[in-house]
Amino acid sequence: MVNYSEKLDKNQKYVIAKQILRSGTSIGANVKESQNAESSRDFIHKLKIALKEADELEYWLFICNEVETYENTDYLIEKLTTIRKILNKIISSSKMSKS
Repeated sequence: MVNYSEKLDKNQKYVIAKQILRSGTSIGANVKESQNAESSRDFIHKLKIALKEADELEYWLFICNEVETYENTDYLIEKLTTIRKILNKIISSSKMSKS
């Protein structure tokens, strides 16, 4: 996400670049923060925030694909889909073990 955001920045696509950089890096930051969660509820909450950021990032990448002057983001969407599946699995497994 950082590399793609920097490409957009170089092409003066500042607003989208900033949104992609913010939401893209927030996913990892929230996952990292979840590792020091105070409870299983807190752990799940932080991962849900990461998932929301992934959803937002997907939105921005879809927009990029619709604009002719932006580089195609299908490869990033594919990676993001994998990340979203992993987050969903961890969240659902954590909820099951919490019960």
